[in-house]
Amino acid sequence: MAKVLFINPMVREEDDPKHVPMGMAQLAALAIKEGHKIQVYDHNAWRADDDKIVEVLKSDNWDLIALGGITTAYSSIKKLVKLSKKICPKIPVSLGGGVITSLPKEVMKWLPEVDFGFIGESYVTFLECLSMIDAKKTDWHKINGTISRVNNELYFSPKRDLIESLDSLPYPEYDLFPIEEVYFKNSAMMYSEAGMMATRRLDINASIGCSLICRFCYHLGISGDMRYQKDAKGKITNVEFDKPKNYTRTIRYNSPEYVVNLSKHVKNKYDANFVYFLDENLMTMDVFSRRTWLREICKLWKEHGLVPKKKKDGTWDGLHWSGTSHATLCEPDILKMMGDHGCSHLVYGYEHFDDRVLKTMGKGSTRKTNIRSFFWTLEAGIRPIPNQIIGFPNEDFDSLRAQMAAWDDLGMMCKPHFATPYPGSEWFTVYRKEIVEQYKGQGKQKGLTDDLEAYIVDLGDASRISAVISKNFNAVELIGLREMMLHRQYDKIDAYEKEWRKKHKISEGQPSTLCQTRNSKKDLEIKQINSNTNNLKVIK
Repeated sequence: MAKVLFINPMVREEDDPKHVPMGMAQLAALAIKEGHKIQVYDHNAWRADDDKIVEVLKSDNWDLIALGGITTAYSSIKKLVKLSKKICPKIPVSLGGGVITSLPKEVMKWLPEVDFGFIGESYVTFLECLSMIDAKKTDWHKINGTISRVNNELYFSPKRDLIESLDSLPYPEYDLFPIEEVYFKNSAMMYSEAGMMATRRLDINASIGCSLICRFCYHLGISGDMRYQKDAKGKITNVEFDKPKNYTRTIRYNSPEYVVNLSKHVKNKYDANFVYFLDENLMTMDVFSRRTWLREICKLWKEHGLVPKKKKDGTWDGLHWSGTSHATLCEPDILKMMGDHGCSHLVYGYEHFDDRVLKTMGKGSTRKTNIRSFFWTLEAGIRPIPNQIIGFPNEDFDSLRAQMAAWDDLGMMCKPHFATPYPGSEWFTVYRKEIVEQYKGQGKQKGLTDDLEAYIVDLGDASRISAVISKNFNAVELIGLREMMLHRQYDKIDAYEKEWRKKHKISEGQPSTLCQTRNSKKDLEIKQINSNTNNLKVIK
């Protein structure tokens, strides 16, 4: 049986490692179930120097070195694959996850050390690759869902179908990761009382997919949105994702029984006192189950004795939990039930509080629904955690003021992220040329393959600015304006608007925008989520 070394790359270097990589943990569990020998070096957890990585690579005779991660882990992945090939030149190196699925041809070009990659979902593909290794073969191109090198050219194999039943997957193999040494020490989440008191938190993923078509978000083939491009001869030449007016979603989710049994498992085996649901949007599953999914989870949570109870010493027993919600899909009674059964906080991607800007992103929400859901959640005893973004294509001074006004309406303040066109999102496709132009010459300066790679290296978690898609503001302006917003300096924003209008020759009384119209055609191609989705498939 194959002997595999998984390497989890570093992500969010500026923050502590807080989340076990769920995809890798599930792939490891699948491989172990088939009898393969699996080891993990969690570089994100340990963050050791090169000497330690070399020591790990030399520690055994591996049959495969497997890496994977999201796009923001690219810099770490680039370093790790180079070391892997240098130390183990005869061992195949594979790469999976969003980092390669979003830009397969480019990443394979930038990382010649990678022998083959996994495109889209890899639950089945990975096991087939291990079977090929057992057979002493390296014909990766014969396995669906891969990109590999054949005769010095990149070869796309046919698309891999998605699995239908998430309940068929084994529980994540948490034991392979340093949960005691690292992850439990970083359990606390500064969003609620229960979150702050969490000392043994583990993550759970109960679904794959989201019904929304947010143009800044990426789904990377695991939600059915990936399409293969072919030439006149039928040869696959590349993959593409969301394009204006062309969306497909396959939403899959675990049964309530699976979700609660997994939660009970982490409680009993690891003495967990908090679980965080990593799902894109918990309310999607609740809506498509006709409001039964979360009700059943809460019912079973109580039946299995997981509902938290506060003890006299101020600590809790049971299992608190948290996750995500959406302004237009939540309901007061659902939220109240969740709060009564241990849900301590919910993250809301409000993004904006200007209806004109909200219309451009495909979320289906409005300023009214955002504010309403915030207070509904508070009334249910759950902390709403809002997320805001500035720098959208049609962002202007009025919309920035609307963001600030929302803080007064909500009685809180949230430091906005910057709108970032991540690979795999619709806005990356739409603004790709502009992105590359912003990084013109930087690839060569940094010793990289090209300017697009320079952009990928520069990507973070959107808390710092990278490529700008705003038509009205540049990077320096957005950073400065955000600082003024945080200090509630309306007067300085007003003063700068006068300078900005003078610079761009836009008189008082005219909209403060460089767009041809206040709501450009390009920005309003999405109006309603349901009418713009070609195929919305839901699998329980």
